[in-house]
Amino acid sequence: MHKDLIIAALWSISPFGEAKVGIPYGMYQGVNEYIVFIVCFLANVMVFPLMMFFLEYINRHLIKWRFYKKSAVFVGQRAKKGSGNKIQRFGFLGIVLFVMIPLPGTGVYAGSIAAYLFKMKKREAFAANTIGIFFSSVIIWAATLMSMEGI
Repeated sequence: MHKDLIIAALWSISPFGEAKVGIPYGMYQGVNEYIVFIVCFLANVMVFPLMMFFLEYINRHLIKWRFYKKSAVFVGQRAKKGSGNKIQRFGFLGIVLFVMIPLPGTGVYAGSIAAYLFKMKKREAFAANTIGIFFSSVIIWAATLMSMEGI
């Protein structure tokens, strides 16, 4: 059980799944649904400070490399394209809505990049991402619970 909870938390930190994968993984492995929700939600919330550290400090050193710069520009353009209108129009609420949609490419990684690109205040961006992660996690948790019960 501990191993499955750790794997669920790692999925929740991963850009390839976030809590959208961690929560169902943990629940289908038999981990208590409340514990898996809390652990995966908190693990997913941890991504924001890690991303801000990366974007503010490490990014400036890596941007000198051609391959990285090309990749970073692509990701930045994609984040602006996917969330730009919502964020510019709705600000805080735009980030919340963008992050809470439980689809690939709309989680805290993209939300953090978008907040960074649009120069949102860190506290505001953190709160918006956290609220979005919470609602996304609730949606995934409830959908997984219903599918396990055959509803």
